[in-house]
Amino acid sequence: MINGFQNGSLSSRLGIPMIYGIDAVHGHNNVYNATIFPHNVGLGATRDPNLMKRIGSATALEVRATGIPYVFAPCIAVCRDPRWGRCYESYSEDHKIVEDMTEIILGLQGDLPANSRKGVPYVGGKKKVAACAKHFVGDGGTTKGINENNTVTDKHGLLSIHMPAYSDSIIKGVSTIMVSYSSWNGDKMHANRELITGFLKNTLKFKGFVISDWQGIDRITSPPHANYSYSIQAAIQAGIDMVMVPFNYTEFIDDLTYLVKKNVITIDRIDDAVGRILFVKFSMGLFENPLADFSLVNELGSQEHRDLAKEAVRKSLVLLKNGKNGSNPLLPLPKKASKILVAGTHADNLGYQCGGWTIAWQGFTGNNYTRGTTVLSAIRSVVDRSTEVVFQENPDSNFVKSNNFAYAIVAVGEPPYAETAGDSMDLTMMDPGPTVISNVCEAVKCVVVIVSGRPIVIEPYLSSIDALVAAWLPGTEGQGVTDVLYGDYQFSGKLPRTWFKNVDQLPMNVGDSHYDPLFPFGFGLKTGSLPGIVGRSTSAGVVGRPYIVFIIVLVTLNLLSHR
Repeated sequence: MINGFQNGSLSSRLGIPMIYGIDAVHGHNNVYNATIFPHNVGLGATRDPNLMKRIGSATALEVRATGIPYVFAPCIAVCRDPRWGRCYESYSEDHKIVEDMTEIILGLQGDLPANSRKGVPYVGGKKKVAACAKHFVGDGGTTKGINENNTVTDKHGLLSIHMPAYSDSIIKGVSTIMVSYSSWNGDKMHANRELITGFLKNTLKFKGFVISDWQGIDRITSPPHANYSYSIQAAIQAGIDMVMVPFNYTEFIDDLTYLVKKNVITIDRIDDAVGRILFVKFSMGLFENPLADFSLVNELGSQEHRDLAKEAVRKSLVLLKNGKNGSNPLLPLPKKASKILVAGTHADNLGYQCGGWTIAWQGFTGNNYTRGTTVLSAIRSVVDRSTEVVFQENPDSNFVKSNNFAYAIVAVGEPPYAETAGDSMDLTMMDPGPTVISNVCEAVKCVVVIVSGRPIVIEPYLSSIDALVAAWLPGTEGQGVTDVLYGDYQFSGKLPRTWFKNVDQLPMNVGDSHYDPLFPFGFGLKTGSLPGIVGRSTSAGVVGRPYIVFIIVLVTLNLLSHR
């Protein structure tokens, strides 16, 4: 398909290759069999910029494997309110973590050559892709987290929280920047000349091109498309160089041509836009290599990339609770047990595991639309051959009580969603999640795995849960979850977001005067930490290990350090 489009471009009068972009926001997420990495919120929990870079490289290869040279990623929003439907596309509420994670750009585009000029787009050959930092700027700061809405903050707030990751992206040679649907203090970003031309192009010296969002210029007016000629004028004069027009392109071309002929939009502004677009096309080698490289086709969904995604899942998991009384941990789970229960809406649903922006815009449900490993199938493959695994999505309490399970794993959370469809004022888990938790966890030792794009209401159920894990939206590699549940790897993830007690506290971010979280920003237990060690040998079904020597050494070191 891409080659068909490209050959059409190359046969035109000037033979300039077109640039085709795609939303590869957590792997090459629109394509069957691609590796789906955890969404950004999970990657923020890893605190691992090097991992981000490797994910960028893998994603670039899978995108190039289908002939595409440009991705609309990464999203470097700083989500300040989890009620926002795009919060999972944000690495963290803390701009410093978001800045660290811009390392993905060097993976997507390639390392900058020594002595390269700052702010100049760079794409290192035909195994790399042009990246796009988005959505400029303040998209994660809207009032009540309402998508595409208004971010109310002074210039200091905008520049100190929402802007830093753009500076980092530009220094790293990002090729393009996408403008946000949202407004800043009532002014639509798609028409904001002060920030697009004034700050981005003139102050930050960005040399790539600025692209609109999908039908973004239509939404300058309310209702959208009410005065299209005005919207075109406002957007182009603000400094947008490339416009995403999915449907009414003839109207766009006619109106823009008229505005230029009447000198409403100057030819200098058009030359600036065209020059920037051509510059990116040249810098990415599109003129030399406009067509797909078929030798890369086996990179799509390769085992190496799936192993990398599994590593990302392991590092993204955050252990929030381990043991009802803090001294009798349930995790890690024993692989050998007579009979175990796996329950919950999210235990055997690849679509739920991947979340939105997977195969379809709003994601999917079930296991048939791409290839991967669910949590249930991962459990079945990792436990001892003698262990009987019973799966019931929504078991009643009598069933749980009468079966003598050694322990239960309950996977619950949110359904898939994207953009405005994900805006939520109550942040509750999908039914019958709460019922499953009470039916299972009040009858047998249980670990609850939350599969969600953000913190959700969990406080009312916490007392009945033995162990609690935030798994975010882990993607296709469910085995990364069992790797950590069963102790083959340690928990290492830290909360990239504050976990609230109730939604009435929102917005609540680290540093706020009213900060009173259920679990604070940066929280994350480790399975091997001292409080868990003493009781581990007595927890059901877990073989005791020689930890006494380790404890003595720790106590001795502690005493010595206080002399």
